[in-house]
Amino acid sequence: RGDILSATKEDVEKFLDGNPAFAQGYFNKKLTPGALSVMAGISESKVDFGMLQELGQIEEGQILFDLIKEMQENVNMEKVVFKILKRIVALIQADRCSLFMYRERNGIAELATRLFNITTESELDDCVVHPDHEIVFPLDLGVVGNVAQTKKHVNLKDVNESSHFSSFVDDLTEYKTRNILASPIMNGEDVVAVIMALNKTTGPHFTTEDEDLFLKYLRIATLNLKIYQLNYLYNCETRKGQVLLWSANKVFEELTDIERQFHKALYTVRAYLNCDRYSVGLLDMTKEKEFFDIWPVLMGDQPPYSGPLTPDGREVIFYKVIDYILHGKEDIKVIAYSEPLDDSGWTIKNVLSMPIVNMTEDIVGVATFYNRKDGKPFDQQDEELMEAMTNFLGWSHLNTDTYDRMKMIENRKDIAQDMVLYHVKCRDDEIQNILKTRQYFNREPCDCEEEEFLQILKKELPGPKKFEIYEFGFSDFDCTELELVMCAIQMFYEVGVVKKFQVPQEVLVRFMYSISKGYRKMPYHNWRHGFNVGQTMFTLLTTGNMKRYYTDLEVMAMITSAFLHDIDHRGTNNLYQVKSGNPLAKLHGSSVLERHHLEFSKFLLADESLNIYQNLNRRQNEHAIHLMDIAIIATDLQLYFKKRTMFQKIVDLSKTYEDEKKWVDWMSLETTRKEIVLAMMMTACDLSALTKPWEVQSKVALSEAAEFWVQGDLEREVLENQPITMMDRNFAGELPKLQCGFIDFVCTFVYKELSRFHPAIQPMYDGMLNNRKEWKAKQEEYEAQQAILKAQSGQSGRYTIALV
Repeated sequence: RGDILSATKEDVEKFLDGNPAFAQGYFNKKLTPGALSVMAGISESKVDFGMLQELGQIEEGQILFDLIKEMQENVNMEKVVFKILKRIVALIQADRCSLFMYRERNGIAELATRLFNITTESELDDCVVHPDHEIVFPLDLGVVGNVAQTKKHVNLKDVNESSHFSSFVDDLTEYKTRNILASPIMNGEDVVAVIMALNKTTGPHFTTEDEDLFLKYLRIATLNLKIYQLNYLYNCETRKGQVLLWSANKVFEELTDIERQFHKALYTVRAYLNCDRYSVGLLDMTKEKEFFDIWPVLMGDQPPYSGPLTPDGREVIFYKVIDYILHGKEDIKVIAYSEPLDDSGWTIKNVLSMPIVNMTEDIVGVATFYNRKDGKPFDQQDEELMEAMTNFLGWSHLNTDTYDRMKMIENRKDIAQDMVLYHVKCRDDEIQNILKTRQYFNREPCDCEEEEFLQILKKELPGPKKFEIYEFGFSDFDCTELELVMCAIQMFYEVGVVKKFQVPQEVLVRFMYSISKGYRKMPYHNWRHGFNVGQTMFTLLTTGNMKRYYTDLEVMAMITSAFLHDIDHRGTNNLYQVKSGNPLAKLHGSSVLERHHLEFSKFLLADESLNIYQNLNRRQNEHAIHLMDIAIIATDLQLYFKKRTMFQKIVDLSKTYEDEKKWVDWMSLETTRKEIVLAMMMTACDLSALTKPWEVQSKVALSEAAEFWVQGDLEREVLENQPITMMDRNFAGELPKLQCGFIDFVCTFVYKELSRFHPAIQPMYDGMLNNRKEWKAKQEEYEAQQAILKAQSGQSGRYTIALV
């Protein structure tokens, strides 16, 4: 009884706080209407205990309403959570509360103080932790780390009994932690933060009622932190989308220079990068040390390089901060600078550095970002944003790399073309074989006038009669290759295009001379074949009277195309180009060789000193090139079978006109039909060797067969394929039969229809029929000899007859 009488007010309060059940019972027992009436100053009859409980609920509801209203009106997460924690401190009689935000850096999860040591008397500014002073917990350290790791709340009545408790913060702040109430804040399965209350002030530890009240108020805090987290993630994704969108926009604006490309992209998105400054180091992936750079080191005049190296051992001469990346280390190596780096006083506080990796996973550079704008360390979202951008930049490096490679290939192509042109183009000494300005005027061609050229050519050119260039039965056997060049030049004068289109005569001579050099020394597809096709086109237009449908410009284009049609032929057909994987087959999808001949022709005409079209206007030039496209591509025999029916309809239509002049006038205006006729004429010219006199045709056929047999040998030896009979020299005796088949299947139609279209072309058809008769006789002779051999030996054998 003496102890009770000596108890102080503090002892009673401590006892009641420590025994809440006793305090509640005592309160209900002693709180009478009379006592309440005295306290409230009202009559005893008006006292209502139910109203008292409602007033308590209303007060708590008002507090929660104010907090939610604050959340709606204030986007500052720290301010709202501060009010909640301050209220929690008062309700559960905790000494202080703290908020730890969850984040990941470099793939490592951690908790960092955001609001620290909140008490009932605290102010917000005193509790918000500046990034420079935050305390960071890894998840394997302390109670707060354990809560985040297990995702469960804890109520530690005595921290000394917990193996997870760490005293390093107590030692740092000179504080003594006795008990802890902590809970994770979750967003689904993800930890957002941890809130911790320390030290029950009115009792030995936090009670179950304290724990329930703590968790109830944390629901409001959880809602606020979820909103904050979702808003933050939304802003990060928005920033990422803007970064990639604008980066893509700028990346494709600049394809020529990788430095300008990266600078444009980064400068444009700098507002979204959330950092003070950035730098980009680019690694030269192509430059290798030259031998003359190594000599001084080997001679001891220079120390060897001791800086960072790329994975393949090459030197890196930019930012040292990329050492950890280029050596493949996982931990980010940050160089801290305590002193300002420039006159503005700017210092490096935190760094995020990312490798720029191209599509082949080669490091092409490093992007480094300095000092997050809000002062906080770069987090996982920043890493993902920067990684997305650097990945995009790395992939976009393919654009400039491809452009560089394309330019390199283009430069090499130009060099190769220059080399080809050097060997193909008519030299100054060669032109004197035809245009003898030194002999006649003792001057170079560049010092002579067109009239002087004309004087020389009138004397030097063979004229139309010497070699019978107007005849279908023309033979080149008695001509040298130089004489063929002069005959070709003569044809341009014969059709009157040199003067009409102001073709520079020196250019014409150089052009035809260069064409002759452009044909390779093949058994069949050589300059003689090229000339014969051109001569046949000239004869069809003049002697065959086909010229009446075409303009002079078209005539010039047709004759030019015929001379060019097989230039630079390789002696093998289109199928062989495809089977052997020749670059020509990869460059041209169809009509492989024909398209190559066309490109080579345009390549020659692109040189000013060889361009016989140089004085044409733009429209005339385009039309001439268009006709060249049709004429040269038409020599592909695969296309010949597609145009036969169309040509036959034109021939049939011509027979419906009784007035020849009306037919010519109408046909001259029919562009498409004229092109079809041109295509058929090119086929007739290309196959014209089969219409020549037998003594010519038989020799040409042997040279053609020799070229086929060379291809057959290549197919057998290189491609390891069995060649077809026509290209197998083991079946040389089958040549007459093959020739007959070719005439029947391919040639008969074109010459029969052409002679029906224009009777003046009948000599070609007759020549073909005569040659077929000769080949048929050779075939029968060969088969008879084979039958005799078979009868004599009792087995099949092979026997090759002399064709000439």
